Amino acid sequence: MALEILMPALSPTMEEGTLAKWLVSEGDVVQSGDLLAEIETDKATMEFEAVDEGIISKLLVAEGTANVKVNSAIAILLEDGDAADATIAAATSTDPTAITTKTILPAPQVSAPSEPVSPNSTRIFASPLARRIAADKGLDLATITGTGPKGRIVKADLNTAASSAGILATASTFTKLTSTNGAAVEAMYQGRIFKTVPLDSMRKVIAARLTEAKQTIPHFYLRRDIHLDNLLRARGEINKGLEARGVKTSVNDFIIKACALALQKVPRANAVWASDRILQMEASDISVAVAVEGGLFTPVLQDAEVKSLSHLSGEMKDLAARARNRKLAPHEYQGGSFSISNLGMMGIDNFDAVINSPQGAILAVGAGKKRPVVLDDGSISVATVMSVTMSVDHRVIDGALGAELLNEIVSYLENPLSMLV
Repeated sequence: MALEILMPALSPTMEEGTLAKWLVSEGDVVQSGDLLAEIETDKATMEFEAVDEGIISKLLVAEGTANVKVNSAIAILLEDGDAADATIAAATSTDPTAITTKTILPAPQVSAPSEPVSPNSTRIFASPLARRIAADKGLDLATITGTGPKGRIVKADLNTAASSAGILATASTFTKLTSTNGAAVEAMYQGRIFKTVPLDSMRKVIAARLTEAKQTIPHFYLRRDIHLDNLLRARGEINKGLEARGVKTSVNDFIIKACALALQKVPRANAVWASDRILQMEASDISVAVAVEGGLFTPVLQDAEVKSLSHLSGEMKDLAARARNRKLAPHEYQGGSFSISNLGMMGIDNFDAVINSPQGAILAVGAGKKRPVVLDDGSISVATVMSVTMSVDHRVIDGALGAELLNEIVSYLENPLSMLV
């Protein structure tokens, strides 16, 4: 009997994916558990195993095909002794990663008629200057009431009309640009040379999730400066002790640990939004943004509050490496109650991050830089200072609660030994 091999749903939210690579060829004999293909979802590239045994009769979807719907046929498997008589039509698609160069030529210019005519075909009286201004600004003289002699349209009438038209044109342009009409955006760049880059599944999901987050989550922002000199000294001593084991902690490892412990100190902030309820989490599961080609992942360090700095360091390095190779399993990037996005290593002083829904908050971390600071005794000294901004979902965390959480994070980072006891 001929069996259809269907596009699998490799994550709860997956609706379509890219068949990145076939690991079998037509005519191959496969056993249950053999790897058939690599499937690229919106978050990762995962291997797909055979469930049944038999012979691969036909590969219906070519390598690199994008937007393959879940549960659509991608191959035909024949059980032993069956004839290859099953035929299933398969749609083909172009390579989604291809980048095409396009030049859009300017639209032909249409000059205004020398004697514009109103809808009732009566002659419109306007000065030559008014006609020229109308043509330049794209105004319809038939819609303008003249205030000159005998109702003649003059320059002042055009200025008034242009102001009103400008407001309407701005609203119209905004509507076009905020819609999904790509052609309207391309039309704005007539005559310019540009490259059209098709959206892959990851970019589509990022765009949809971030747009939803900014439109539906009531963000507010809390900012603090953190003195890092104590942490840098402690990190140096810790790394000396770990050198024989080949382990080297980073400032980001300390930030992960500090956030995890702070969430335990302020448990009401360790929460996520669930539409008609709030889920207050017991463990501190910390998501950390990792940049990858074409997007980002947020792998989750579960139970971070009970793990040592060296353990967190090793786990984070492993998750980041597999994220960049798109080899994370769904459970390794789903969930979490709090996120960290660190652009400090790229020289960014400060920024505001978008909340990773349904989580209650995200910490945006800037670079640690030498700055003059005023000490408690009034003297001025130089310290290494790092700016952070915490974006908070006001549905989950109120201002005072958010401030309490951020103050605990700062306290742990400025007193790093408190994280080790």
